[in-house]
Amino acid sequence: MNILMILTSHEDFGNSGRKTGFWMEEFAAPYYRFLDAGSKVTLASPQGDQPPVDAASMGEDFQTADTRRFAGDVKAQAQLASTLKLADISADDYDAVFYPGGHGPLFDLTDNAASLALLTALHSAGKPVGAVCHGLAALIKAKTADGTPLVKGHEVTGFTDSEEAAVGATDLVPYSVEQELAKAGGKFRKADDWANFAIRDGLIITGQNPASSASVADHLLAALKERG
Repeated sequence: MNILMILTSHEDFGNSGRKTGFWMEEFAAPYYRFLDAGSKVTLASPQGDQPPVDAASMGEDFQTADTRRFAGDVKAQAQLASTLKLADISADDYDAVFYPGGHGPLFDLTDNAASLALLTALHSAGKPVGAVCHGLAALIKAKTADGTPLVKGHEVTGFTDSEEAAVGATDLVPYSVEQELAKAGGKFRKADDWANFAIRDGLIITGQNPASSASVADHLLAALKERG
């Protein structure tokens, strides 16, 4: 199976002076789940090459077995440093897509034309779509082939308003993931802050926060196995 992972290229947190990017654990946990299951993983981003890592995600409190594995994985580091440009990606080449979070996707993946077209094509082909935390930004404006919002009528989750408040970002983010998914017709569900919570509803697989990233990856792999 060929799985595409799409990361953000955005590092500025609005005009706050803070930096952001992608959250390392939300990349590393699915990346190794996919590889260890025998899948081929391709990495892409809007600008290509090295996507920015949110420095906060590199703190000791957020290190896991997967992030430590990546820290010692020269091959994976080289792959991350040379992501493909999203505009050059064809949905025909992949069996599924996964969007890690970090606040970066809020700024460059919500309206990204290549990403939105890719999601429509993958969904039309019956291929699963996974996203975790702020990676849900990519799904908010995505449509099915007939123009219906991709998340409409589906149970979904993502980074919650209460979690956004807990990290002091409520006034920094361009919008609320929780509220925008609901506006798009998604049936937003959530667990306690920082709990592992993932939902699979048809072809759409979503996770609430960093603790949920491996669970989303596992659901996506299960969906691919069912497709055969």
